[in-house]
Amino acid sequence: MMKILKLLNDFNELVMFKHSIFSLPFIFIAMVVAAQGWFGYELLFLGTLAAISARNFAMGFNRYLDRDIDALNPRTINRPSVDGRIKPFAILTFTLLNGLLFIVVAYFVNSLALYLSVPILIVIGSYSYFKRFSFLAHIILGISLGLAPIAGVVAVSQTITLWSIYLSIGVVFWVAGFDLLYSLQDIEVDKKLGLHSVPSKFGAKKTMMFSKILHSLTVVFWALFVVQSDLGIFGYIAILASIIMLTTEHIIVHKDYSKIDRAFFTINGYLGILFFILIVCNYIFI
Repeated sequence: MMKILKLLNDFNELVMFKHSIFSLPFIFIAMVVAAQGWFGYELLFLGTLAAISARNFAMGFNRYLDRDIDALNPRTINRPSVDGRIKPFAILTFTLLNGLLFIVVAYFVNSLALYLSVPILIVIGSYSYFKRFSFLAHIILGISLGLAPIAGVVAVSQTITLWSIYLSIGVVFWVAGFDLLYSLQDIEVDKKLGLHSVPSKFGAKKTMMFSKILHSLTVVFWALFVVQSDLGIFGYIAILASIIMLTTEHIIVHKDYSKIDRAFFTINGYLGILFFILIVCNYIFI
């Protein structure tokens, strides 16, 4: 029993399960808006399972492919994929099983979800390759999480609406923007290993400027989402809260790089949850 618990804990550390908090709120925001309220327990279960399995696939594939890079980075050298706690074959098996689970879940959602399931897996798996030859990897990561709202509206209505596209684009820029800040931690390692991150190519000052631009675009597209989906006062409060939290994130990182983890995990995690709660409030109180 202890061995099983240890293995589960190692896999939890491998994929950083708690970071699912970044994608889950936005798939559910899309589902709530598409359904104009509660979308049912079945879709709640299937949506959660789809989001988690897709993320496990992406993270597992990333950890499997990046074993050589992570072994040379002091920040990542203690990951289970590097220190031997989880063997490469086990990581690959875990990754493929989660990819298969995602496709199976999509089958039970609807036909459009099934048709899109494999292309989605290809997109979210491609991030691990991009940083080896292009600094656009940050955008690819953003697109990977930005697909969550599209998946949410497809699950409920089998269509892709304009408001869901605005919401998704906002998520793309949001994720890419905070990933730029997070990657500042590895600027020297990326230069040494020849990896094509924005910090290693353009430097820290320009990276923070690019991040601010992306987060400004985030607010613009989320505002378009709120207007297009007619979310009212709670939607505008969500936009205001996003502006405050994103601004706070940049102030923290600008003052002290050592607090990047706080800005990355805490603020962005709460942003998604608060955004979701406010959108739900729109359908409860209005």
